[in-house]
Amino acid sequence: MISVAAELAGMHPQTLRIYETRGLVAPKRSPKNTRLYSQEDVDRLRRIQELTCELGMNLAGVEKVFELEGEIARMKRRMRNLERQADRVQQELSAEIERVRRSFRAELVPYEPPGQALEPVDRAVRVRVQRSGG
Repeated sequence: MISVAAELAGMHPQTLRIYETRGLVAPKRSPKNTRLYSQEDVDRLRRIQELTCELGMNLAGVEKVFELEGEIARMKRRMRNLERQADRVQQELSAEIERVRRSFRAELVPYEPPGQALEPVDRAVRVRVQRSGG
């Protein structure tokens, strides 16, 4: 409830209402419309307190910090997804290169320097011929 959250965050309940109005915190609501703050909400209230009291920011600055932090989190998720996708594509590419390499092995011809490629090879071949007596 708002009184407990205000005490945990070290601020007045009216301050929490102001933060909710500004969209800095969005507590859940009970069926009777009572504000219900989660631990995440209380942590966020403490973060607001830190930014305003210790760093001297106004609420517009706090809103911008939260906006930028959200953008950074989205970009990190996107980077992780892109890295996973790049890894998959790299593995597929490596597999395809290996497949092509194997298909060409049977078609490879040993290199012969120019001028020697068409020279006859000095190999004596003996063929046994049997003659029929007639």
